[in-house]
Amino acid sequence: MEKQELLNIVGGASFTSAMLSSIVKGINAILDLGRSLGTAIRRMHTGNLC
Repeated sequence: MEKQELLNIVGGASFTSAMLSSIVKGINAILDLGRSLGTAIRRMHTGNLC
């Protein structure tokens, strides 16, 4: 393809699988953080500290 033809290309994936994967990993990290925080608060409340 020539340079002019390449400049005329429009489109492409606006939502890639890599983007979706990173969003899912971010959500999982937030959920894990909340789970850990909840466990720490519960253990402090009940007095079961290591």
